[in-house]
Amino acid sequence: MTDTNTMSGVTPAIEQLIEAAAHSVIAHTDELTALDQAIGDGDHGINMKRGMEAVLAELPKQTGKPAGEVLKAAGMQLVMKVGGASGPIFGTFFMEFGKFLPPNPGRANVVAALAAAIDAVKRRGKSEVGQKTLIDVLVPVHEAMAAGAGPASIAASAKAAAEATIPVRATRGRASFLGDRSIGHIDPGARSAELMIAAICAQMKG
Repeated sequence: MTDTNTMSGVTPAIEQLIEAAAHSVIAHTDELTALDQAIGDGDHGINMKRGMEAVLAELPKQTGKPAGEVLKAAGMQLVMKVGGASGPIFGTFFMEFGKFLPPNPGRANVVAALAAAIDAVKRRGKSEVGQKTLIDVLVPVHEAMAAGAGPASIAASAKAAAEATIPVRATRGRASFLGDRSIGHIDPGARSAELMIAAICAQMKG
């Protein structure tokens, strides 16, 4: 994926990337549930599963549409189907990402759209890096992409960033009510973001 290539001319298509991300989250429902049981309401896994199943059901209707439109449609499904805070947060990310993608995006366009999506999520969740949220994964991934990293390096950045939330004391979200008891666990939202990014990177690398 380089500045001289457009996303529309690259295989796999955006639908395949979204499908891979959705299936990865669904496959890890039990893990995400366990993570959220430790520091949240315990419903993150099942909520994300429901949302991703809705995304997959909607996906065939988006075939042939520009990448931005496909992403916005996925975001709408997450907002409508995912309960708790995760729906608005992940839904906002996908919708804003899609909103800022031109019809034939190159790498520079993707990097810029990702930055806009991250800013939107920060505003929605009133969160910043270091507060034990998915922002702790999204920002390093954006930095890796902006630096020209390939899929394997981007996936590694996401994994390292998610694991780096383990020793962090949560100051945003449901986990923040636990204080020091939130330390010692991966943030469920960060793990969900990592799973999606890893699945997308695997598709791109393949």
